[in-house]
Amino acid sequence: MHSLVDRFLRYIKIDTQSNQASPTCPSTEKQKDLSNLLMNELNEMGLNAFVDQDGYTYTHIKGNKTGAPAIGLVAHVDTSPDAPGNHVKPRIIEKYDGSLIKLNTIYQMDPKSYPSLARVIGQDIIVTDGTTLLGADDKCGVAEIMEVAKYFTDNPKEQHGDIYICFTPDEEIGRGADRFNHDFFKADFAYTADGSEVGGLEYENFNAASVFLTFTGKSIHPGSAKHKMINATHIAMEFHHMLPVGMTPENTEGYEGFNHLHQLEGEVEFAHSTYLIRNHDMTLFNKQKDDFNRIANYLNDKYDYEIVTVKIEDSYYNMHEIIKDHMAPVNLAKQAIINVGLTPIIEPIRGGTDGARLTYDGLICPNIGTGGYQFHGRFEFASINQMHQAVSVFIEIIKLAAN
Repeated sequence: MHSLVDRFLRYIKIDTQSNQASPTCPSTEKQKDLSNLLMNELNEMGLNAFVDQDGYTYTHIKGNKTGAPAIGLVAHVDTSPDAPGNHVKPRIIEKYDGSLIKLNTIYQMDPKSYPSLARVIGQDIIVTDGTTLLGADDKCGVAEIMEVAKYFTDNPKEQHGDIYICFTPDEEIGRGADRFNHDFFKADFAYTADGSEVGGLEYENFNAASVFLTFTGKSIHPGSAKHKMINATHIAMEFHHMLPVGMTPENTEGYEGFNHLHQLEGEVEFAHSTYLIRNHDMTLFNKQKDDFNRIANYLNDKYDYEIVTVKIEDSYYNMHEIIKDHMAPVNLAKQAIINVGLTPIIEPIRGGTDGARLTYDGLICPNIGTGGYQFHGRFEFASINQMHQAVSVFIEIIKLAAN
């Protein structure tokens, strides 16, 4: 028997970081280590689960209520490449009292700096040891969906429609829906288990794009470089300082968009930088992309050769533009959250989920909170109490839809 916490602790110890630079699917073979484990555990429940060649794990629980909608549940197995993800060493803090948490001799979480800790006072939480991320994004969601599957296989008399489950790879690098098998996954609508505070219900997200810049300098011995050398790394910094001041993640909130310098590397002759563009508003989103091209054109004119090249790739769009005309799944989830004794928290996502892409592909897919916080870094943590509540929310959605 596997409890929810046991599942989560087992899953987070499997290194599943994705890799933006890899052209394969999944981008890292190690993601399949978790995918195959999930397949085996689902098969142990008596289900017919499989992992396809691209690392997607699928299963289907046949419905027993005629006319009930088919509901899908989706979570991703990969973790962010933004912080170390191997050899995760979790620690459980029982009945967290709201005080400062020392992860190790270097890293600590002060409630004054991390106000989300106030939301879990009195709850049992899981933190890192400060050397890695935790993997709450999205192994909270993975563990919760596995518990939902176990509930309905253990309680065959509970009425429900068809339940489709998919665990995707590569969500963290924007590719989670690239090879999603819509021919198998015949849900009428679905939910991603990929949110934060339990009770969270999200159906607005950023429009998102990645920008890849290459800077070409002119290398000359520094002793004789005057009026000859052009340092590509300096040009990369010059480009950066021409972007709108203050339009960065650390200076924005709510519906405010940003340009995030995600990576910068270089030397005199060549430099490369990667930016993430995010905005809920499509018009402002397009303006941000135009800014990058405009600055590149200016610098190319200034230096009289193609000193910078720009490649922009759209990742996903704001699912609200679709879901606003198909609100039934949102209203169903809202009522389920209320039914289990929680207050729905409806806020725009300052990020994205597989659900955004799936919604644009024709599968309405809002996002549900899982009880994880402060994703993508060493300060990630999860509430055990909220994870259990999230399982109850998903079960209630499926039961309520069958009534």
